[in-house]
Amino acid sequence: MKIFKIIFNTFYWLIIFSLVVIAASTAFSALKIPGGLKMLVVQSGSMEPTIKTGSAVLIKKQDTYSIGDVISFVEGGKDSTTHRVTKTATINNKEVFNTKGDANQAGDREAISIDNVLGKTVFTVPYLGYIVAFTKTQKGFIFLIVVPAVIIIFSEILNIKKQVLGLIERKKEKTAAVP
Repeated sequence: MKIFKIIFNTFYWLIIFSLVVIAASTAFSALKIPGGLKMLVVQSGSMEPTIKTGSAVLIKKQDTYSIGDVISFVEGGKDSTTHRVTKTATINNKEVFNTKGDANQAGDREAISIDNVLGKTVFTVPYLGYIVAFTKTQKGFIFLIVVPAVIIIFSEILNIKKQVLGLIERKKEKTAAVP
């Protein structure tokens, strides 16, 4: 019985830890993190093998960007794109960047204005983006709410059962001690 309890507690804390990491990652992808950081999910293979599809990238806004920097940007209201800067220029007193995905044969068609740049990639976590993207779905949200709730309820039921059995045992001991 003691081994069952050790296994259960280990499993319980692993799940809780995993859910906290997933919830924090999801929150970071939806909110701005202190220090001007933001988390995005890479949804294509254009930057492979440097950044794999499904990776989470942590980006930070910079004053300027250099050739070789991996930046995330939006273009024409689309989803964000993460590509490498191949050329910089100044047009009409605005800095613009030519970009290209590492896996792409040709560079991107249009130069990206600094106004459209979300930030420079400072850190990547392979495959975490798949989990973050899943949590933003209805099933993922339910998983983040229902699973922890069931675990907590089950744990509390076990604690209540233990307390009730302890009270019953003490009551039996008192009645057996009374002549």
